[in-house]
Amino acid sequence: MARTIVGLEITEEGVRAAEVTTGRTPALVASGSVPLPPGAAKDSEVFDADAVAIALKQLWSRAGIRGREVVLGLGSRRILVREYTTQSMKPELLRQALPYQVHDLLPVPPDQAVLDFYATSQVGDQVSGLLVAAVAETVEGLIAAVAKAKLSVEVVDLAPFGLARAASRVVGPDETVAAFHLGDHTSYVVVLQGGVPRFVRIIPVDIVTSAVRAREVAALTDGAASDDAGSDVLEIDVPALETVPPAEAPMRRLRSGARVARPTGMTEQATADLVARLRSTLTFYADRTGERPVTRVLLAGAGAAAPGVAEALAASLPIPVESLSAAQIITGKTVPDGEHGLDLLSTVGLALGDAR
Repeated sequence: MARTIVGLEITEEGVRAAEVTTGRTPALVASGSVPLPPGAAKDSEVFDADAVAIALKQLWSRAGIRGREVVLGLGSRRILVREYTTQSMKPELLRQALPYQVHDLLPVPPDQAVLDFYATSQVGDQVSGLLVAAVAETVEGLIAAVAKAKLSVEVVDLAPFGLARAASRVVGPDETVAAFHLGDHTSYVVVLQGGVPRFVRIIPVDIVTSAVRAREVAALTDGAASDDAGSDVLEIDVPALETVPPAEAPMRRLRSGARVARPTGMTEQATADLVARLRSTLTFYADRTGERPVTRVLLAGAGAAAPGVAEALAASLPIPVESLSAAQIITGKTVPDGEHGLDLLSTVGLALGDAR
């Protein structure tokens, strides 16, 4: 079997991974996701390393993932991503100089941060790009949780860069495109010019995805279990929590005397607020001096499949809004489509960065 690399993301709702072959024509060989118990992780930060490690072991087993080397994606509101310009120098010298150059921009002291610089352009001896800063303790906690599952983190990457890498496969050399990943609780926007990320914003926002609804139903059933055993029983459908392997939705039994309500989707107001935040992000980018206008929006993530979200966004923007799934950017025998394909796009993109 060809060498593979695995893209991995850990979110509040679960863990998901995509195993991709290396070489000139990468292919997806395995993928999937497994839910996490409440409180195990949030916003790319681990609170229960044992629970995360158990979920990762389940994911590797059920999805048939063989690779043990992973590219770990970070997508957190606590990560600083901003435009930065510095003097051109060798990469190793820049790594040494960066903590001293940007110390006043960081939310924590430089020795408590993990720094990276993604160069996008150069004029004379000045190079411009994106400065990325994460809290070292958070990154170390993630790596430690992954190690508990007997996996090795080869690279820590920014999840929006994974999204950009995936989207660049369908972006023309002269195109300026905005790629949105709409997650359960954290979304991000990346503007690409000719496939190169020029602008990144990470947005904390809750979206009622199928994973969120499944967790709500599980909480309701747990709460109902302690009710009067003599009450009438009401059966409701619960969306499958795990996408590996696909399974029919299980049935849970609820006591009718518990007055349990069926979880609902996004309200009109919540959808409007989400759309307003995404639209204002594009407006902020458009107002910057000298930037080429965005010509279309590529929509990914589980939130893109939430009822009414994509339609509301398309209705609010004067440019085309298109869905982008993993099946549109990579081949393989088991490339998922639907919501899982949308959610897996950035995860595949993480693996593609090390698959060339």
